[in-house]
Amino acid sequence: MESALLSSPRFVLSKNKQWSGQLRNYQSSFNGQVIELSHSLVRKNVCVGGSCGFTINSVFGRKVVKKKKETIVPEPDYRIPIVVLGFAGGLGYADNLIAAAPVGLLGLLLLFQTTRVRFVFDDEALEVKVGEQLEESGENVFVGGKNRWKYSSFVNWELWWPNFPILVYFKEMQTKPEGQVHFFPVIFNGKQLYDVMVERCGTSQTSGPK
Repeated sequence: MESALLSSPRFVLSKNKQWSGQLRNYQSSFNGQVIELSHSLVRKNVCVGGSCGFTINSVFGRKVVKKKKETIVPEPDYRIPIVVLGFAGGLGYADNLIAAAPVGLLGLLLLFQTTRVRFVFDDEALEVKVGEQLEESGENVFVGGKNRWKYSSFVNWELWWPNFPILVYFKEMQTKPEGQVHFFPVIFNGKQLYDVMVERCGTSQTSGPK
């Protein structure tokens, strides 16, 4: 449009053509973006040496909006604590009380944790929270630091075993420069957990629900 205006015989352009451009609110994102481009043309009369023409100002505005990802909280899954408690009951039935006691306590602990611990996958990080109100879980009791890890810090993760997931493992570089490994019992819906891990952290090389 601007080149057509410049070449049209109906316009006499001043010797001092003025062009101005403005680029504002420009951001970039690898996770998806929406770009809106507006182009307005403003003309005003100017006279130089008795001849009148136009000064054409071109104003460009670009607005980039980062598309935020939905927060996902996998549903609790009680299969592991039920299996562990069932195994403890079997040991007790066989009069193996010495083994039944610690296994039973482990089952009760897993049952309690299933009712309260949640994995929360927000726009940029995985965070461990507790309770129905998703309250802060405090510092990690084993390695210190907040129980929140950015997806960009993940270097590897696995879900064992795909058909009946027992443990989720991941290694991140946020806690320690050399990398920190984490293990959690899968007390959440395994399929939901796997799908969101693939989406937010990249594909797992050796495991996944069949």
